[in-house]
Amino acid sequence: MKKRALVVCPGRGTYNAAELGYLQTHHAARSDLIATVDAVRVAMGQVPISHLDSATKYAPSVHMTGDNASPLIYACAMADFAAIDRDRFDIVAVTGNSMGWYLALACAGILDLAGGARLVNNMGGLMHQQGAGGQIVWPIVDNDWQIQENKILFIRNLLAEAKAVSKIKIYVSIRLGGMIVLAADEAGLKWLMERLPKDDRFPLRLMHHAAFHSPLLNHIVPIARAENQSSDFGRGDIPAIDGQGRIWSPGAFSRAAIYDYTLGAQLTDNYDFTRAVQVAAAEFAPDTIIVLGPGTSLGAPTIQALIASGWRGLSGKADFQARQQDAPILISMGMADQRIWAESEIVHTNKR
Repeated sequence: MKKRALVVCPGRGTYNAAELGYLQTHHAARSDLIATVDAVRVAMGQVPISHLDSATKYAPSVHMTGDNASPLIYACAMADFAAIDRDRFDIVAVTGNSMGWYLALACAGILDLAGGARLVNNMGGLMHQQGAGGQIVWPIVDNDWQIQENKILFIRNLLAEAKAVSKIKIYVSIRLGGMIVLAADEAGLKWLMERLPKDDRFPLRLMHHAAFHSPLLNHIVPIARAENQSSDFGRGDIPAIDGQGRIWSPGAFSRAAIYDYTLGAQLTDNYDFTRAVQVAAAEFAPDTIIVLGPGTSLGAPTIQALIASGWRGLSGKADFQARQQDAPILISMGMADQRIWAESEIVHTNKR
């Protein structure tokens, strides 16, 4: 009997030095998929993602910028999605974090592979060229991944205080499981770094990131709509859950509506990844959550969102780790020892 699977797509910060060569290592046999993404890049006069992935050395100034990182992550994630064993898994829904919404659209069949590549490439380049401000990450959980109400209150008070300062602009950008991502202009970023309590490596400013999912990107909307055609959007094959926790069921929405959200509120309003995961888990009752690669940073926020909602009685990090030993709740395809739980035997054979 097939297991019901929720697929979660990664966001922008997931192709780092450890992921260099991801396509070569895991998807050398998927030349057609890689060629489709490369063709979009070549048509725009850009370096093919296959060349970026096969570089001898990781260069942050090249691999981390939005114009290159976005299509690289798209190709890696879509190849991972194609590698999932459909004989063992029934994919009942897809969602994603931030840029992962574009990937979810492609996984859901709302965009085809080339259409998704165009959207991701256009938006990655646009954010790189005309993005404003930046993002800072700060944790709101304890060591057992329990939400700390005092930290939530601290953020609320901090935002209220920021409103009284006329020279800065600060917004909640993403609710990311056990973390809050704040978007701000340059003055706001400096103000936040001075006021957020230090906790290990946090507060963490995300390099090469604009103030995604905030009004600071209002100017991007008309440009994005000019560069991306609504005709690329279709009816879909799999339900997709967006950053407001809304379900887009196959054939049950208009092209205009999903286009307006994707190139409208999705850019300028906060992205609630926590709610997206919680809605997907509650409405589609998955047996397993499969997080696509590259990278491994989205696994913890996904489980933290489920802990916060008490999904299947999940009570904390220790509880999750204990259950993971018996029957995996979450499969992270960015981890070599876990991706084999999701891949088909054909994929294993091609790698040998």
